[in-house]
Amino acid sequence: MGRARKGRDISGWLVVDKPAGMTSTAVVNKVRWALSAKKAGHAGTLDPDATGVLAVALGEATKTVPFITDALKSYRFTVRLGAATNTDDAEGEIVATSEARPDDAQIKEALHGFVGEIMQVPPQFSAVKIDGERAYKRARDGETMEIAARPLWVEELTLVDRPDADHVELEMVCGKGGYVRSIARDLGAALGCLGHVARLRRVWSGPFDAADGIGIEEIDALAKRPELDARLLPVETGLADLPEARATEEGAARLRNGNPGMVIAQDLDYGAACWASHAGRAVAVGRFKAGELWPDRVFRHGAA
Repeated sequence: MGRARKGRDISGWLVVDKPAGMTSTAVVNKVRWALSAKKAGHAGTLDPDATGVLAVALGEATKTVPFITDALKSYRFTVRLGAATNTDDAEGEIVATSEARPDDAQIKEALHGFVGEIMQVPPQFSAVKIDGERAYKRARDGETMEIAARPLWVEELTLVDRPDADHVELEMVCGKGGYVRSIARDLGAALGCLGHVARLRRVWSGPFDAADGIGIEEIDALAKRPELDARLLPVETGLADLPEARATEEGAARLRNGNPGMVIAQDLDYGAACWASHAGRAVAVGRFKAGELWPDRVFRHGAA
C-alpha cells in the first residue's frame, strides 16, 4: 500500500513569471511548498535560462494540463547571428562561426519559410527520447544523434527589432512541441550566417499571460499565507479553449459518477470535445454525443 501524499487538497492555476536560471520542475516544487499543495504540475517546460509564463496546475487543475499544453503559445526571443552552439543557445559551446550578416530584408524573407506547418528537428540537448533515453543525457556524453524531424504549427514569426548587426529579436506564435532553439539554429542556417538563441521569454500560453504572473520572490514572501491562495485562478481557466456545455442537475450527478450525462449545448457536432459545467463549475471533460457528455475526466465536487 503506497504512502499517502501530504498536503492540502487545493485546486487552481498559479501563473508564474519564471526567472532565468531556474528549472520548470524547481518552480513547481516551490509553488507546491508555498501553497502546501498535495498535487501540482506544469503546462509546458521552459528551458532553465528562459523566462516568462509557467502555468502551474494544482489539484484538480492538473486534469486540464493537456488542453494548455495543446494551446497556442507566444515567445519573444533574441537570435545571436554568426555563431552556432552545441546546445543551440548561449549556454553551449560555440562549434562554428560565420562573418556573414544578413540585412533586415533578407531576414524577413527567410522567416516566411518558418510559418505554417513546418518540420522541425529538436536540439541535441533536449528531452526527446532516443532509444528510451533522454537526448540531453546522451549529448552530455559527447554523442551526436540522429533525431527525427517532427511537425510544428507556426502561426506567426515576425521580426520586431534589430538592435545591432549581430542580434535579431523575433516574436513567434506556435503550437505544441515547438523548440525556439531549433528555429534560431535553422534560421541561421537558412541565412548562411549560423545562429543560436541568446534570450528567450514566453509571453503567453493559452489563456495565461506573463503580465499576470507572480515572481518567485513574491511567492516566497506570501508562502503559507491566504494572500497566495487568493492569486489562484479557477480550474476552469484551463478549459478556456474548449466549448462549454451546461449539465442538467441529473446530468451533473451522473457525470460526477463517471457516467454519460445530459447537457445543454449549442453548435456542437457529434463527438466534439467539450466540458460540462453545473452552477458555474467544471464537472467533466469529454465528448458530446446526442445530447450527452461522455466523460474522459471528471472533476471532484465540481472542481471546487
